[in-house]
Amino acid sequence: MHQITLKLFASLREQTGFEGGSIHVKASSIAELREELAQRGEAWQAILQAGHVRAALNHRVTEDSASIRDGDEVAFFPPVTGG
Repeated sequence: MHQITLKLFASLREQTGFEGGSIHVKASSIAELREELAQRGEAWQAILQAGHVRAALNHRVTEDSASIRDGDEVAFFPPVTGG
């Protein structure tokens, strides 16, 4: 079990109602974390299993294969668009 800091940005925070903070997870990768968080309910499932939501690990955009360790910060954010 790992204790991580989880942050959600923009619409992801609004859809889940999660303000961010320290949580305990069994996941050892970003992909496993997506699956674990998706079990929290339909809103989580909808945002995390949609292929467009990106992840950052300790302030760096990362791939789903990245390993998670105790004390890491993981953030999920929607795609950024410009105009």
